[in-house]
Amino acid sequence: MTVRKNFLLNDEIARHLEEIAKKQNMTQTDVIKNMIEQKYQEYSVQEKLEAFRSIVGCMNGLIGDEITIQSIKEEMGSRI
Repeated sequence: MTVRKNFLLNDEIARHLEEIAKKQNMTQTDVIKNMIEQKYQEYSVQEKLEAFRSIVGCMNGLIGDEITIQSIKEEMGSRI
């Protein structure tokens, strides 16, 4: 489903949007959608890392000697 949204942009921001769309050979709508999704993904990653950090203290000794919290973080970062 598609929802129509109307936004008011000042002249400079509107011009920037037009330039970005032209340089990326995209519609202005697609530029905005991509930027929103990118920012949403950043927030999602932050929330997941905060949740992970909140349980780190509860996991002492539960994940084995050869696995470290740092190695888990690195693995999470490589998948994001």
